[in-house]
Parts: sequence; C-alpha cells; structure tokens
Amino acid sequence: MITVEEAFELIDQQIVDFGFEEIVFQDCLGRVVAEDIVADRDFPPYHRAAMDGIAILHADFDKGIRDYKIVGQQIAGISQQALEGEATCIEIMTGAILPAGADTIIRYEDTEIVEGQARVNLEGIHQGANVHIQGKDCEKGVVMIPKGKTLNIGDLGIIASVGKEKLKVKKLPKVAVISTGDELVEVGDQPKEYQIRKSNVHTIAGLLQKQGIEFTLHHFDDDFDVIKSGLEEIVQHHQVIMMSGGVSMGKKDFIPEALEAIGVKKHFHRVKQRPGKPLWFGSNEKVTVFGFPGNPVSTLVCYTAYFKRWLQKSTGLTVNKTTAQLSVDVEFKPDLFYFMPVSLQFEGATLTATPHKGHGSGDLVNLSKMDGFICFPKPGAPKGKDLYRAGESFEIIFPV
Repeated sequence: MITVEEAFELIDQQIVDFGFEEIVFQDCLGRVVAEDIVADRDFPPYHRAAMDGIAILHADFDKGIRDYKIVGQQIAGISQQALEGEATCIEIMTGAILPAGADTIIRYEDTEIVEGQARVNLEGIHQGANVHIQGKDCEKGVVMIPKGKTLNIGDLGIIASVGKEKLKVKKLPKVAVISTGDELVEVGDQPKEYQIRKSNVHTIAGLLQKQGIEFTLHHFDDDFDVIKSGLEEIVQHHQVIMMSGGVSMGKKDFIPEALEAIGVKKHFHRVKQRPGKPLWFGSNEKVTVFGFPGNPVSTLVCYTAYFKRWLQKSTGLTVNKTTAQLSVDVEFKPDLFYFMPVSLQFEGATLTATPHKGHGSGDLVNLSKMDGFICFPKPGAPKGKDLYRAGESFEIIFPV
C-alpha cells in the first residue's frame, strides 16, 4: 500500500497528450485552446462614443464656444458623419463611430438642446473626453488569448469578435465507464432484497458530462471471462477506462486480474487514505485505467483527487487551488490520509468548511450535503497530529 503523495507521483508519470481537435466556437467554454487567438483588427476598430451626447471639436470649446448647431446624428451601425465647420456638432449614441472632424463628446446631461441647437453647460472638459480610442484595448496582430488557456465566458466574446468560427482545442479522451457486480440492476428496475440499483456509474457519467467528455456506459457481471473479453473490446475504442467496483479483495473482484490479462500494467493498487483505499491505477500504450472502489463516497473521492488531477495535467486544464477554514474542531487518527466531505459557506470574507462525516464510504445520502472534500493532513503537518482546530486552513478539492 502506498501513500497519497506516491500515488500522485505515479499518476503524474502517466500523463497523456491526446493532441488537438477543431470545434465550433460556441462549444469552446471550459476547453483548453491549442492556438493563439490573435486580434484581426484594432479593438476598438475605430474611435467610438463611450457616452450618449454631442460630438464636437475641442478647439471650438477652447475658443469659448458653448452653443453648437446640430448638423446630424451618428448612430451605431451607420457610416461616419462629419462636422460642417466651426460651432457645429453631431448627436452621437454610445458605440457609434466618432464623426470626422470631432474629437470630444459632451454628455447629454451637460447640455441643453432646443430647436436644433445644443448649449454646453460646462466650464471645462479635456480633449478626447468620452471617446474610446481606436486600438486602446488591443492593437491588430496582438495575441488576445494565448495557447494553453482554459477558455471562459469572456474569451467566448473575444473569439467571436475576431471572427474565429472554429478553433483548435486540446482533445479530450473518450471514456468507458464500467460497473461490475451481480447485485446491481438498472435504475428503472425493481431490485430484489439482495440487490441495489446502479448509482456510481451515473454519478461518474454526470461528472464527465459536466466536463464535456464523451463517454459510454457498460456493465459486467462477476465473471472473469466476460470481464476480460469486454475489456478487450472497450480498449479498442477508448482512451480511458473508469471502473466502479471489483477492485477490492473479494473472491469476485476480478478486475485487477482481467486488466493484467489484457496487457494493462498495474502502477499501484491500494492507497493509504480514507475513503477509497482499494483504488487501482494502471495503463498501457492504448488506455489509462482507474479502478474505483464500489462505495459511493470512495468513488467520488477517487474521481476528484486522482482522475481530475490526471485529466487536468493531460489536457492542460487550469488548476485553481481553494482553501477554507474549519468551522469546528476535527479529530482523527493520522494513520491514513483523510478526504472529508464538507459543505462550504462564507462568513464575511472567510470561506469556512463544515465537515459531514456521515456513516462511512457507503453513505450515499451524505454526499447530497457536501460541496467538496477537505484534505487532511496538509503538507508539512507534524507527524502524529490527530486534532485539527477550528480556524485552521486546508485545501478543498471539488468533484466539478
């Protein structure tokens, strides 16, 4: 049995680059861009109005002119108008191109308009006031979004603005999610007294769907030959296998043996942690395999702590670390690393974590109360420490 830190190191040694694919820009949120997104023109592409008002030549204002003849309207989306000599102005709307001959905008709030004349009620204003200068945000040819960035909602607007209908992103793996066990029945079936409905695979499926990852669902009964032949077929069409159950020490836990039989090398089996101790991890040149324990909390912990880490490193997804303060004292024996379910809430500016210990790794109901897992102990903690006080800060990991 290895430590959590050793498990992380072994997983990090099996990072896979899946290459890139081209997708339509509407589907890019949360993906890692595989090319630089470059400005195809200045941003903004022309001097434009930052306020509704009148556009004037500042030199006229400097001469003491306060009354201006309105000679037109400049509305966003129409061609550029032009001033017609001294003491003229053009009404202008936010976002519209600045009229030729104008360099300053006076807000409507600072004017009085009567019968085609605008009077300015200001004693001073600087040249260029209320004008968004061409290229102020970004000049043509500049990289607006660098390769390797995880794309957010702000990036989507930039990608649309530079005319990128399609873009290259880091490819995500295709995943097979497999449940095993004679005791499992479908969600819509009525289980016998010795059976339960499948839940873990659907939890995993929901998490993968949230990440935009393509997946297929499979089930194997507790039969070595059936499991082996099924895995041989799945390996041909998937880059990742995620298995729920069948990796503990029971007489019907055939997964490790079947994986070895099809040429998947075991990197580790069993980790010094609670919950999720029986975690199995292996790979070959075709596939990476995560064998999760069958209990619901264990499955979610191992997905969150290990698969998400591997996926982030393989695809370049941004890893944001979050810490929170314990809301109560927590005591546990430090012989195992502990992933404790917690709910999170802000108390003023402080993020606090309230533990939900539940009734063991099979407590499915407890999961509905949690937002993430708090990680005990933190790096550098004294050996043998078994009491963690309210107010201490720890890292939080999230399933999604």
